[in-house]
Amino acid sequence: MDMKIAVIGTGYVGLVTGTCLAETGNEVVCVDIDAAKVQRMKNGEVPIYEPHLDVLFERNIKAGRLSFTTSLDEGLAHGEIIFLALPTPEDEDGSADLKYVLGVADEIGKKITSYKVIVDKSTVPVGTSDKVKAAISKNAKSEFDVVSNPEFLREGFAVDDFLKPERIVVGSSSDRATSLMKKLYSPFVRSGNPIIIMDERSAELTKYASNAFLATKITFMNEIANYCELVGADVDKVRIGMGTDSRIGKRFLFPGIGYGGSCFPKDVKALYKSGKDENFEFKILNSVLEVNKKQKTILIPRIETYFDGNLEGKKIAIWGLAFKPETDDIREAPSLDIIEALLEKGASVVAFDPEAMSNVQNKLGNQIEFAASMYKPLEGADALVICTEWSIFRTPDFKKIKSLLKNPVIFDGRNLYEVNEIKELGYEYFSIGR
Repeated sequence: MDMKIAVIGTGYVGLVTGTCLAETGNEVVCVDIDAAKVQRMKNGEVPIYEPHLDVLFERNIKAGRLSFTTSLDEGLAHGEIIFLALPTPEDEDGSADLKYVLGVADEIGKKITSYKVIVDKSTVPVGTSDKVKAAISKNAKSEFDVVSNPEFLREGFAVDDFLKPERIVVGSSSDRATSLMKKLYSPFVRSGNPIIIMDERSAELTKYASNAFLATKITFMNEIANYCELVGADVDKVRIGMGTDSRIGKRFLFPGIGYGGSCFPKDVKALYKSGKDENFEFKILNSVLEVNKKQKTILIPRIETYFDGNLEGKKIAIWGLAFKPETDDIREAPSLDIIEALLEKGASVVAFDPEAMSNVQNKLGNQIEFAASMYKPLEGADALVICTEWSIFRTPDFKKIKSLLKNPVIFDGRNLYEVNEIKELGYEYFSIGR
């Protein structure tokens, strides 16, 4: 039995949510205030790069199950379940800014005329569902429920994560809303993965706690890697030795130049700030924030040392701009911190990334050059710096790299190559913790 769904906001989460819910037969209307973007989506154009999304997007538009509008009234009239997938940008003090979420909640209260389930899909601080409820209640003439249903999508794997979730978290104190949410999500948990029902506040915190824990795991390994270099240990071996312990697990133990993206940086800061609001200090998260900030530019002193403390006039090639592979997202990407530091020190930068170059160009303009292919930036460059572990960088033509670079030196922020193998090829090779 198909259901009628409205998704307010067609950013990353909204678009994946709307498209995947249409894929299981529901009628989905996506609402966005950006008229040009809505028109592009109506024409079948996916506004973000996410593997496999384009196929589902086109298929469901053709089938008439997925449509787009700038009219909130139209979305609310259509949907019995209304997803709020609105941005919660970082405020100046690090807290999540709820102006978009509460602004729409206020409008919803004025416009709904029959029972609706309002679903917080955005990552929001503990207590937001109460605020949303209060904002809608001010003007609502009909019954409604507010549910917290955090997303656990990984960029680059978001479609898969939505269609085959490890768990679905539903925060609700209403049986009526809970049964509708279970019905909506039943096609996604046929293999027996759980729909976990809890109170709204616990659901909101589950999302923050999960992301903050993963960010902590990465950051812990970065500290271990930095210590490995001081004592002559190899972080790759340490990582494998740790990861085979089932209590620890092998994922998120890869050291590098820090985490970026739209989730970890924002969520760790927001959880830390929410703690402060209650006079509670998350001491671990404070350290995570500090270490990650330093980690992003950890290669810079090494590059400087290699060039005897002077980068003036050096041409540096960069492979990878996105915060991680399989996405065009550059939010909080370590590459941006590295570029900024290199430019400040008088170097010039030529970069290549399979998907993220136009986003960086929009941000940096002509401060750096962009190359049309992966070997182009190496021509006459003084060094290669690797910032993102795209698969195409994993098995390059090392002879070609060597012939193009002025100096056979690679600064690898993602530990892509075997240390001994690359040294045997005649390179000077700097990686993280090895």
